[in-house]
Amino acid sequence: MPTSAKTGARKDIRKQRGTAQRDTDRIDPAISAVLSAYAKPVKDKLLALRRLIFKTARTTEGVGALEEALKWGQPSYLTSESKSGSTIRIDGVRSVPNQYAVYFHCQTNLVETFRELYPELRYGGNRCILLDAADELPEAALRHCVALALTYHLSKRRATAK
Repeated sequence: MPTSAKTGARKDIRKQRGTAQRDTDRIDPAISAVLSAYAKPVKDKLLALRRLIFKTARTTEGVGALEEALKWGQPSYLTSESKSGSTIRIDGVRSVPNQYAVYFHCQTNLVETFRELYPELRYGGNRCILLDAADELPEAALRHCVALALTYHLSKRRATAK
């Protein structure tokens, strides 16, 4: 490969990485305000969860760019570009100060699937995975659950096409 082609390819890679990194660094002021309302332990966990969602989206085939928005007053992550997945929301649990949750659309089978795959996690009905700010983030399990949610519609389309 000619040197100029190599240099151009490296610039493209750096540009892609820079954009991906900025996605997680740049927080809409409205979302930042919601997260800042929580005590530090919950806020830190929600920010870690936010990073995990963006990273999972970047590394999961078919997802594309995420849209971050407030839905029902909660930071929400939508696959608006690809329409590949179901919305994911994150928030603290208001009735339990040191808990936070990852919410999924209750009319999907996502939480039911997660229960089968990860019985060690705690769940809130068919709506969410409950987490405690004092505990380590179960990253591997959450990455898998988030990837399943972000490809929910894509998986259904593939199953229907067969």
